[in-house]
Amino acid sequence: MMFVDPRATRRTWLISAAALAAGGVVLPSHAQSAFRPTRPVKIISPLLPGGATDAIIRPIALKLSELWGQPAIVENRAGGGTIIGTQAVAQALPDGHTMGIAISAFTINPSLRKDLPYDTFKDITPITQIGRITSALVAHPAFPAHHVRDFIALAKAQPGAISWASLGVGTAGHITGELLRKRNGLDMVHVPFAGSSAAYHEILPGRIPVGFVVLESALPHVKAGKLKILAITDPQRSKLYPEIPVIGEAVPGLGYEGVFGLIGPGALPPDILRALHTDIVKVLALPEVRKRLEEQSMERVASTPAEFSAVIRREVENWVSAVKESGADVK
Repeated sequence: MMFVDPRATRRTWLISAAALAAGGVVLPSHAQSAFRPTRPVKIISPLLPGGATDAIIRPIALKLSELWGQPAIVENRAGGGTIIGTQAVAQALPDGHTMGIAISAFTINPSLRKDLPYDTFKDITPITQIGRITSALVAHPAFPAHHVRDFIALAKAQPGAISWASLGVGTAGHITGELLRKRNGLDMVHVPFAGSSAAYHEILPGRIPVGFVVLESALPHVKAGKLKILAITDPQRSKLYPEIPVIGEAVPGLGYEGVFGLIGPGALPPDILRALHTDIVKVLALPEVRKRLEEQSMERVASTPAEFSAVIRREVENWVSAVKESGADVK
């Protein structure tokens, strides 16, 4: 009988996971892994329950539960701009029974915090980018501007008179708004809110005329005639809503990819990573799941771990530059 030193195996896992995180390893496609969860799997959401993130991940968790014969439980651990939830994933055992949700804040935080309690690249294993969350710059119907260019002209003509909302300090909407302001020499007042509900409380009656919000949450208000969309923040026009202009058409280079994906702890063994990825992608291909994603205004991606890793690294670099350029006050 051949003896295998478990410490050597562990070292191999560490090297493989680190290389994968750097985008340098392609998982072998042959030999389906025999790994299957043997107890409930936690999917840690770094946000409060009841929002768009829950609406997206819970149907996926349900289908994974059916596939595995083990519950996939969404556990909300909000706080710290998603840092608390991400830290819980980073500290979990790399045995396939804990995953987490990574959104844009995951890629923004390295540019805002030098004291993160985890290493974004070493302590996290990307599994798959589920899709892209689209955000939008919306306005009250009575607001005179109908396009971003109109908005810029109006803000220039009325320095200091226009306030704009974001879903919190340090969010993608906040930094994008600050870039919009700085690149066009605008004098506007930023009003951050703790999530969509609080922001809509002020935007819908027009007390704050414009704001950056998640497109999915805005669409019912748009259809009811209570809001209008000036632009979406995607780098390119959405496949789901090709008629809506992107903000970069008015301000070249402005826009970002709204990341939404699943991550695991660092040093996740390649066979477990392969099995999780295979099963998640299988669930994402189900017609009912695809329909649910579209209902949440999400473009499906279902990337490989290496592809998701590359997106994360690219977005981290982009936000470092964006925060530096914008001078966004995140304290």
